Amino acid sequence: MRVSIPSQLQSYCGGATHVEAAGATIDEVLHDLDRRFPGIRFRIVDEQDRIRRHIRIFVGAEAAPDVNVGLKAGDDLLIFGALSGG
Repeated sequence: MRVSIPSQLQSYCGGATHVEAAGATIDEVLHDLDRRFPGIRFRIVDEQDRIRRHIRIFVGAEAAPDVNVGLKAGDDLLIFGALSGG
């Protein structure tokens, strides 16, 4: 599965904007990413396995409400970091 990495997390992936990962759910994909890129999962989900407030995850064009969303072959996972300012 192709995973889009937001700019604020690309340093965990050696600067890659997209990486390949495996898993039947978003959570499994995040664990696979964390095995290869230690620390990245904690930047995406909190201690209660909730998607952090400043992160949005999409499976294709659909926003994922949580990390338990199932995935199928051919799905793309898009991780976005929220922009903020004042």
